[in-house]
Amino acid sequence: MDLNNFESLKFFYPEAILTGTILLLVLLDLILKSKRSLGYIAIVGCMLSLWATLELYGTMGGWLFQRMIVLDNFSLFFKVISLLAALLVVWMSLDCRELQAVHQGEYYTLLLTAALGMFFMASSVNLLMAYLSLELVSLASYVLTGSLPHNRRSSEAALKYLIYGGVASGSMIYGMSWIFGMTGSLDYAKISAALFEGGVHRLSLFMALVLILAGFGYKIVFVPFHMWSPDVYQGAPTPVTAFLSVASNAAGVAILIRFFFPAVSRVAEGGDWLYVAGVEWPHFLLFVSMVTMTLGNLCALNQKNLKRMLAYSGIAHAGYLLMGLVVLNNDGLRAMLFYVAVYLIMNLGAFLVVVIVADATGREDIEGYRGLAWRGAAIPAVCMAIFLFSLTGLPPFAGFVGKFFLFAAVIKAGGMFVILAVVAILNSVISLYYYAGVVKTMFLDFPEAGDPKVEMGVNSSALLGFLSCLTVLLGIYWGPLAFYAHQSLRFFMK
Repeated sequence: MDLNNFESLKFFYPEAILTGTILLLVLLDLILKSKRSLGYIAIVGCMLSLWATLELYGTMGGWLFQRMIVLDNFSLFFKVISLLAALLVVWMSLDCRELQAVHQGEYYTLLLTAALGMFFMASSVNLLMAYLSLELVSLASYVLTGSLPHNRRSSEAALKYLIYGGVASGSMIYGMSWIFGMTGSLDYAKISAALFEGGVHRLSLFMALVLILAGFGYKIVFVPFHMWSPDVYQGAPTPVTAFLSVASNAAGVAILIRFFFPAVSRVAEGGDWLYVAGVEWPHFLLFVSMVTMTLGNLCALNQKNLKRMLAYSGIAHAGYLLMGLVVLNNDGLRAMLFYVAVYLIMNLGAFLVVVIVADATGREDIEGYRGLAWRGAAIPAVCMAIFLFSLTGLPPFAGFVGKFFLFAAVIKAGGMFVILAVVAILNSVISLYYYAGVVKTMFLDFPEAGDPKVEMGVNSSALLGFLSCLTVLLGIYWGPLAFYAHQSLRFFMK
């Protein structure tokens, strides 16, 4: 199925609903006095777009808009992830005191605009479209990061994010120009055909892929494109940090898989993927994966600010995710999709507790969690422990199942990949130290006289209960999500 612009519109209604919601928010922001209602409108728009996306699931795939984007189960999976992230972050933002100083109309508009850009990142099958969609997400993210007025830390974070993003974007488009020069096309399918016909200079192709990785890597925050992450996570409003940590990461994974598999690899018999001979990008990413998870975990050990610790934790988890990419088979890719979904749940839950504690105490440092369980916040403390132990990969939580699938795919591949699995297991042990340190502070350290009590709003309580129950449930009964990830690993490549 190769549709022109007009014919493609009947498969474009999830994006159309989200675009309509964005425009409606801009209009109503000029009319409504109660800005809180804008958050509920954003939630309704996300839910309608989510329903429309799920309706398309299982539809016969095809090229849309003159082969600029594609409709397939893989793109729909990441659209669902982006919408769920946006929906949950809007829900999280409703009771967040930190965002009361932010212009609500602009905030929700930019949040949904970033989610729309992630739609296109997941479905781009053209280098130009991939670049434009990534830039749309990046520009919205820069503004969201610096959206706190008269806050020096927020402005500094936005400036650093902009500088790093600009350099990464320039490197990426330079690498894309090399690919275009070598293959004569921006279309992924035509690029793949040209590369496997031969005649491409191997070193030039490898350098082009490394340059493109700079753009994708800064979205996924793997080393050495991670340096912006701790400062931005600490300086941005906490709901924005949560959104960047899960949605931006997931969209980066989607665009990375789409490019490195259907575009510069091809399927062999048995479901394995073959890369262009002499261009050893999987071995390069194997090394990057080990360095990323190790650096992230080691740097997290000495952090005193919880948001900053979670930033380094996110870098380590980017390293775990890369494990599924380097094994070059569908087992690894399915494990990546499953892990992206569970990471969304447990990481958003952890940041929600950060929002609750910061609203009550004004503190983000780990000392501010001293005796949290004995300060009227036993439920947030227990939920935080669930999320942190899940991030570690302990049973019976969802993170354990996600890491099990990743490690199993790597060990099954054998050879040098066993070393990668050993490094990942050792890193999980290291991560237990700093995650358990937070749990120890919440339960075993007694509060001091000046430590305030912590209370939750109704919206935060409901969301916290939902995310923590889901984290436990998916650690016990993961079959439906695993099946959904399996069904979503379908690329349209004809």
